[in-house]
Parts: sequence; structure tokens; C-alpha cells
Amino acid sequence: MDFDTLLHANFGKLDAAVTDWSTLVKNLKSLDTAANEGLKATAYGADWRGVNSDVSRKFIGKTVGEFADAHTQAESIRNILKDTAGELRGFKGELDEAISTAQARNISVRPDGSGFVVRAADGDAGKDVKQGDVDGVRDRIQGILAKATESDSTASRVLRALVAQADKGFGDASYQDRDQAANAVKKAEELAALAKKDPGKLTAEEFDRLNAGLAAHHGDDLFASTFAQQLGAQGTLDFWAKLNDPNARDHAADGKRLDQYAELQKNLSLTLANATQSGSPEMSVWKSDMLQAADKPVGALNGLSGYVVMSNLMRWGDYDDDFLNSYGTGMLAREQEGIRNGQRPEQIWGYHGGGLWPHLNATGTDFGFDPMTGYMKALSNSPDAATAFFNAEFIDKDAEGNPFKRDTDDDGKKGHVDLSNFQYLFEERDWMQEEDSEGEQSISGKNYLAAALEAATTGHPAGELPTSETVAHSPEQASLYKNVVESVSDNPDRLLKNGYMSDSFGQMTAEYMPDINRAFSAGEKGEADVFIAPGATADIDQGDATRFLYTLGRNPEGYAAVTLGQHNYTSNLLEYHAANPDAFIKDDKGVTASMRAAEAMGEVQGILGGGRAYEAEVQGAAHDAKYNGALDAAGTWGGALAGTGIGLLVAPTAGPGAIVAGELAGTFAEAAIGSITDGMKKDSTDDVLYRNGTKWDSTHDDTYRLLEREAAAAGEAAKAPNPALERTIASAAERGFDHATTNVKNHIDGEAIPRTLDSEK
Repeated sequence: MDFDTLLHANFGKLDAAVTDWSTLVKNLKSLDTAANEGLKATAYGADWRGVNSDVSRKFIGKTVGEFADAHTQAESIRNILKDTAGELRGFKGELDEAISTAQARNISVRPDGSGFVVRAADGDAGKDVKQGDVDGVRDRIQGILAKATESDSTASRVLRALVAQADKGFGDASYQDRDQAANAVKKAEELAALAKKDPGKLTAEEFDRLNAGLAAHHGDDLFASTFAQQLGAQGTLDFWAKLNDPNARDHAADGKRLDQYAELQKNLSLTLANATQSGSPEMSVWKSDMLQAADKPVGALNGLSGYVVMSNLMRWGDYDDDFLNSYGTGMLAREQEGIRNGQRPEQIWGYHGGGLWPHLNATGTDFGFDPMTGYMKALSNSPDAATAFFNAEFIDKDAEGNPFKRDTDDDGKKGHVDLSNFQYLFEERDWMQEEDSEGEQSISGKNYLAAALEAATTGHPAGELPTSETVAHSPEQASLYKNVVESVSDNPDRLLKNGYMSDSFGQMTAEYMPDINRAFSAGEKGEADVFIAPGATADIDQGDATRFLYTLGRNPEGYAAVTLGQHNYTSNLLEYHAANPDAFIKDDKGVTASMRAAEAMGEVQGILGGGRAYEAEVQGAAHDAKYNGALDAAGTWGGALAGTGIGLLVAPTAGPGAIVAGELAGTFAEAAIGSITDGMKKDSTDDVLYRNGTKWDSTHDDTYRLLEREAAAAGEAAKAPNPALERTIASAAERGFDHATTNVKNHIDGEAIPRTLDSEK
């Protein structure tokens, strides 16, 4: 900041800019509110089908989000401008006061080019002025100018960085003043400098400062992007590789912080994930550099691939979708090349066993030798990237050296086939054998694969519940779910031998209950108007649905998730048709649709119950307690799921004035689930259902009883009780159980059918 510039500063234009930005902030806030309460509320309360389900709805959601980001960014810019204007005005005041005080002491202060000159006043007035006083005035003014320069330059820097965060549209970084933004950048630079050091030279105090700083600031956009830029892509790999090098002579903090590596791994991962969301030119370079660096050996680890190192820093946070897909594409290209050359994943990624190998994953679930494990965890947090990745092609059937052959037309002859990434990873890949920190065989690779598939098919991070933005499935999500069902149907052992994957498969299925129900009503008139659903649906074959559900029924967690999901969907479906009696057939009072829903319920529960009963026979009655434990454990999740249900949907045939399901009381779905899960006991009779899976008849009875209550509650909630429906709805479920018996006998290997079901007529 020049002396003359600050001395004669006119803040009129800056003040005007602050006023203009304040007006913009106010207007954008109004637009943000209007977009959410008007545009978004209308869009998400409407029925979307076909192209609209995937394009218009998603576009509106993103557009509304841009209004919010625009408001946040404008507010941050206004805050920084306002704060900077106040600071500079204060510094000008200090300068004026310093000059005035100097003049009173007969010391002259004059501009000199871009600087200034301080000296004693001319003539007798300055004869008694001491050089020390002159130097003191000079130092004071230099200090004021330094502070003004810092305020001005950092404001310029953070404003440019703030705007650059989003390549398109607006960023969502929020700052209250210039200091907050500037401190974020400064802190990032300081911590990046620590990470650039040889880890073996890090003191305990420096390690703690780095770990605590990343923990405190990883959610700060400017901090994250600045830290990543300063450390660099190669620097990131080198830091984590050297920190975990078992052959290093010196270890960080003299080896006194090994128990904190997992926390540092998490904090670093979260920071890098946030940084990749930045669209700044500098972060674009970082991402490009990382894609190149990951494809090369990391020198510090004796040639271990950069993919192995980086994948262990991707287990937390939401990485940028484009970066994730480019990273995954490059990684699978390397693996495909190795497979075509007859290599196994261990050979491809540089792990051959024996000797001292770095444990790049400090969480204890696995040692981090397989880069696919960490990458699957990253996809489980980034649904859109996961959907695109699993649907992409892994290998073309005509690719040279393609080792994959299948009999695709049942003529007894195998030929080379195309494989998607999903097919390769779930059906063909020879996953590395790793151990966890307890010395047991690690399941994390395929477990994270299941979680990533859950995210890819549902549109939200694994383990979370659907929202208004994700409840409607896209064609790509529905197509992938159909592939999942068909793959398990084709070879149930793909899931049975990896039972720990069943919780994710069950939870994704709980969100595809309309599609599953339609599979058992395929070809029936008005199926889409009975089993209403937003967005695209998966066209699932009845036989595939039967084998898939039966397989899930043989796992406690899979059984629990689908059972609760089915009751959630059916409860809300009955309530909807009671409130919209003409939605399916005019003057029918919703009876036909409700009976169809009950029949599908019986079929689904019959197939699930058959799988559970078979496991009870094979494993013994004591194994049945695991199912009850799984139902107990799923209680909280199921109760929360009841808050979503189909409460966001509306059938297009309902006509003007139809009641949107979200407007209904919707409380019985939670009560129904409470009747199943132990401890909640929300049902008025205080009993807990589905507790005896060893007897298939018990599953019948529990389903009938609960359906009758659901029908009664639906009528009461819609103020349209129908006692006749309540008395007959169990008969519809009974027909569903009869269909389930037939389906299981037709589609399940006879050796896997429970005797109780096989003896049914």
C-alpha cells in the first residue's frame, strides 16, 4: 500500500461496492427462499416420469442449489469487502493521526514517490528534534502501511480464490470477514510446509499441530484447496508413503504417534476430498498431476503404485465426481492390462507378500495393499460418481487377451464377453486376501464394494436415507439395480459366500420396493398406478426377483432390511390409495389397488420367509436368534425410513384435488415397523412380530395380522374407513403366499427349499 494512496484514500467507491453487494445479498436471499419454497417444493411434489424423472427434476434441484450457493458466495464477498473497507479506513485514520502528532512535535512527513520521507522540520522549529524521534515516526508509519498492505493484498487474494472455487456457477464457501478467509489461507500454507518435511524429522509438537489443524479446518474450502496446492500431488503421495515406510530409519514424532495415524489419515482424506471440489485453475492442475502421479511407482515405497498410496487417502469425504471417475478409469485400465497379461491383482499392484510392507491404511480394517478397497469406500460417499463408474465398460469382448468367457445363449459353448465395471468387480475379480489388525481375514474390499453399489443405485451416500432429491431413481441407477438383482439371481453364491454384503443389498432393495412389487405383478393392468413410484423403475423378471429375495432372506441383515422396507412401502401405499380412492379405478374406493398391494406383500414376505426358514433348518433354531437380533438392530433405521416411504409421491391418475401422500398422517408406517422391531413396541397390542422364522406359518400369520392393522390405520388416516377391506385384505396376502410357494419351487434349487415350504400344498 503506497503512502500517498492511503493518505488520500477515497472510500466512496468501496463503500458503494459494499452497498451494492449488500443489496445483491438481500435479493439473492429472497430468490433462494422463493426457489426452495416455490420452484423446488412444486417440482418435488409433482409426479415425474420418463425423461422428466431424470432430467427436469434433477435440473431443477441443481438450479435451486445454485441460488443458495450464489447467496452464500455473495454474502462472503460482501463480508470481506465490508471488513476490508473498515480496516483500511481505520489505517487511514491511524496514518492521519501519526502525521498530525509528528507535526505537533516539529517532525515533517512528506510523500516521496511511492514512499515517504520523515525528517525534522526546517529552521529553528526542528533544531531540537532528535533522530530517535524521527526514526520512531518513520517506524510507526511503516507499520501502519504494512498492516494496510496486508489487509489490501490478502483481501484481493482471498476474493480471487473465493470466486475461483467454482469452475461453473457459484461456490458455497462462507466467511464472516477478511481475517477469517485470510487466516484459512495462512494456516493451510503453514501446515503444508510441515507436510513437506521429511516425516522422520517431524517432532511430536509438529505432528500434533498438523493433525489438529487438518481436523479443525478440513471443511474450510479455501484452507483445503490451498493446502492441497501447496503440498502438491506428488508431495501428497510422498508424505503418506514416507510416513508409513516401515524401512525408514526415523519415524515421525520418534514413533510416539503411531496410534494417531488413523486420525491423521481421516483428516487428510477429508481435506483432499474438499479440495477436489474446487474448480480453481490451481486445483485443476493438482487433479491432473495426481492422475499422472498415481499411475507411477512411488519411489519411497520400493515401486509400490501411486494408486495404492492415494486410494488409502480416499476413504473419507466426498471427492469430486469427475476426478473420481477419471481416477477409477485409469486404475481399472492398469488392472485390465495386467489381467490380459495373466497377472493377479497382487502382482499388478506391487504386493508379493513377505518382508516389510507399508500399512498404508491405519484403521485396522485392512492394511491398504489393494487400491480398489479405498476407492470403493470413496465411491460409497459419492453416489453420482459411483453410478457412472459401475455402468461403464471394463473390457470389450474383442479386446486382445480378454480372458472372460461365458455361455450367453445356453448352447453349451462359451465365448468372449463384454463386461461392465460392476460385472468385473462383483462377478469376476479375484480380490486380494488381506488381514485386519486382529489377524483375521479382511472383508473390507467387498464390503465397501457393496456400500458403493448402495450409493450407486440409490443416489445418496451409503447408510443414509433417501431425501426428496434422491427418492426418484434415474434410468442409470435403475438399470444398475436390475443388473445387481440379475447377477445374484444368476449365481446366489456371489452374495451367500459374502453375507456381510447383504445389509447394503437389503437397504438398497428397501428403496426399490415399487420395482420389486411390480416384478410380481408384471403384465397386470395398471401396475404402475398401483405400485406408484417416481422416476425410472427397474424392469425385473419375476424369477430373478424370487431368487434375489430368497438369497437376501437367507441373511439376517438382508432379511431385516427388506422386511422393514416392504412394510414401510405397503403401509404408505395403503394409506395413499385410501386417501385417493379413484387413483386406480373410479368408484372402487381403492379396494382393488389395496388388494393388489397386499398380494404383493404376501409374495415378498413368503419368499423372504422361505429363505429364513431354510437357514433355520440348516443352521439350527439358534441361528434364528440372529434374525431377531438383526430386526432389533435395524429398528432405528427402519423407523427413520418410515419418514420417507412414498410420502414424496403422487399418482398421475389421481386427478385434480388428489391428496399427495406427503400430506397424509403417515404415522402407521412407523408403528408397523415398531411392531416388528424389538424395544420400540409402537403397536397398541404391544406385541412384536416376525420373531419365529423357523415356522413358515408364523410368517403367514404375522403378515396377515399386520396387514389388517395397516389397512385399518390407512382408512382412519384418510378419514375413509373400509371394514370390508380390513376383513378381506388378509386373503389377498394369502394368495401372495401361495404364489411365493410356487415361485420358490419353480426358481430355487430343491436342496435349498425349507421342508415347511416344500410340504405346502
